[in-house]
Order: sequence, then structure tokens, then C-alpha cells
Amino acid sequence: MARTFTRKQKINYLFSLPVVIAALGYFVDIYDLLLFGIVRVPSLVDLGLDPDTTGITILNWQMFGILLGGILWGMLGDKRGRRSVLFGSIIVYSLANVACGFLPFMHTPYIGEIYMALRFIAGIGLAGEVGAGVTLVSESLPKELRALGTSLVAGFGFLGAVFANFTVELVGSWHITYWIGGIMGIALLFMRASVYESRLYQSFTVNKTALRGNLTLFFTSRKRFLKYLKCLMLALPSWYLIGILAMLGNEFGRAKGMTETLKPGIAIMWLYVGLSVGDFFVGFISTWLRSGRKAILYMMLFTIVGVLCILFAPFKTGDWYYFFCFWIGLGSGYWIMFVTVSAEQFGTNLRATVATTAPNFARGFFIVISFLYTSFRELSDSVILSGAVVGATVYACSLYAVITIPETYAKNLDFIEE
Repeated sequence: MARTFTRKQKINYLFSLPVVIAALGYFVDIYDLLLFGIVRVPSLVDLGLDPDTTGITILNWQMFGILLGGILWGMLGDKRGRRSVLFGSIIVYSLANVACGFLPFMHTPYIGEIYMALRFIAGIGLAGEVGAGVTLVSESLPKELRALGTSLVAGFGFLGAVFANFTVELVGSWHITYWIGGIMGIALLFMRASVYESRLYQSFTVNKTALRGNLTLFFTSRKRFLKYLKCLMLALPSWYLIGILAMLGNEFGRAKGMTETLKPGIAIMWLYVGLSVGDFFVGFISTWLRSGRKAILYMMLFTIVGVLCILFAPFKTGDWYYFFCFWIGLGSGYWIMFVTVSAEQFGTNLRATVATTAPNFARGFFIVISFLYTSFRELSDSVILSGAVVGATVYACSLYAVITIPETYAKNLDFIEE
């Protein structure tokens, strides 16, 4: 039976320390995650590297680090606790970002390789933030308020991309923006000292026989494995939108015959403004529909309309492109709902593993998406056609997943995977 809460009780829960700390952490995480995409061109030009070929390679290495980090932090979150991940991950990516700020002062012929290595390390660290934060919030809040709590985390967190773009524009020096990101992370590290482990996880650790964070559990049950694959497919469109349509917006602008040069940083900023708004409201939408699955489906359909407009609408100005970046960001604002739904699908002994690996595997899948995009672009010699083919493939997988995945709205999370 659903519980009812007074307004004061809701405020106390939704602005409790775990929610606030998770929101601030996600803000710093998104800032650092998108920073390379925003400073890609000026940083690589200053370092004497090719922004196109070297840029996509460094981005792929960052995503590969995120892929590995998702496994590392996910298993650690179930074996050692959610709090340990919140500490460990932010130390790794904060120090990596501080080191990136020193790149202009490194006089070495291997500067490109050093940049790749640092973004790879940063990727490993960035992988732990969202999964551990969402798991901690989901296990700390009443089940009726989970969707609202995680939406607040994402709604504020995605503003980190907006802050990153404004920071780059105002500071005017890309290496200083890396230092700012590192300093924010180190400051947040001290704030996390007051965060306690979730009671649900603490009570679960009494059970000494249950396997914790064991990846083999995904392969011992066909049903569990297929459910996990569907969780991954839910998020596939996100990095198609960010990594292809936004980060490579200058390519699509040229293909559409625009006279002005689109700025990927501005495209990313407007997409993340939309993401922030969408992720803030998705909790209210799912509460109204009493279904996280339906909320994801309707927002996904809304996003498809925006993608079609970007690819095929006959506009010729950058302002329209940025508007549709906001549109697709708004529609893809189910990101945090995808993480929440994924966490709710599995028991306490696998929840952090799923909540951490699922979004980071989705991020890491950008390597495949970018490969497909560049391959189709070379075969067809058409940016628009290759973008359309990859988009159709990605959305076909995601629509299948959201239609067939089990509903978990207000599900009791006090269970384990056998």
C-alpha cells in the first residue's frame, strides 16, 4: 500500500543529505565528462594535434575508461558499499582533471598519448558517480519518492554541462577549466565525509552467504541476463544524441548547407539544458503515470521527432540547430529514470553493479556508435544518411527494450538475487 507524505516530510526526504550530495556529485561528474568535448578543438590545436582524428581517438579512450570503470566501481559498490565508490571515483577523476590542466606545460613529443592516458583515467573515475549516487538515493528514500529524488539529482547534475560551457567561454583558457573541475571534485570529497551508508545495504551485509557484485550471476539465469541487456538498450540513444548530433554538430551544419560554423560546445550546452529540464520533470511524469517504463517510452518518442527535424528539416541557421538540440535533450531526459529503473530490476547484492555498469556501458557503447557512423559516412559519403541509419538502429533497439522490460514503479527493493 502506498504511503502518503505531508509537504514538510517530502521536502525533508527530497533534500536530505544523500540526495544533495548525489546531486552535487553528478553536477561535477557531468562537468568533467563533457569538458573534453567542449574544449576538444582549442586544446588539441594548442597542443599541435589534429582536432578531428586525435579528438575522436581521445574521446574513445575516455569512453573505454568509463566502460572498464563501470565494471570496477559497480562490483566495488556491492562488495564494499555505495559510500566507498563515492569516495574512490571522485578522487580518481579529480586528480586526472588537475593533471590535464598541466598539459600545455609538458614539452614532450608524446603529448597526444599523455592526453589519451589522462582522459582514460578520468573515464575510469567518472564511471562510478551516477550509479553509486542513484543506488544510495534509491535505497535511502521511501519507494514512493524514489523517482522524484533521482530526478532532482539528475535535474541539477546535468546543469554541470551548462556550467562547463560557460566556464570555458568566461575563463578563455581550456587548461584552467580542467583545474576548476578538479578543485570542485576535491571540495566535494570533503563534503562526502558526512554521508552514511544506506540502511538497506547495511542490513543486507548481515547475510554472509549472498554473492555480492558477482558478475557471474548475470549469466546463471537467462531471464536475468536478458533483463540486463534491455536495461543497456534503454540508454543507447543518449550517446548517439550527445556524441554524434551535438559533438559533431559542425559536420551536420556543413552537410545541411549552413553558412555559419556550428559550435559543438553550444550544441552540447543546449542539449544538456534540455536534459536537465527533462530529467527534473521525468520523476513527476512517472509518478503521474505510476510507471517509469511509460515515462521513458513517451519521452523517447518525443525525442525521435526532434532527431528527424535535425536530419531532414530544411532549416539553414545555427539557432534552429541549437533549438532542436534542446528538443532532443528534453526528450532524452529519461536518463536518470533509466538508471533508476535498472537499479530497481535487481536485488541488493547486484543493484550497485547494475546501476553503475548500465549507464557506463551505454556511454562506452559510443565507441560502437561512432564506428558505425564513420563507417557509414565513408561508404555513403553522406553525413545525413549515416546519421539517419545509425539513429534508426539505435532507436529500434531502445524501443524494443522499453516495451518489453518489466515495470518496477514503487517496487520493494528489499530482496537479493539468488
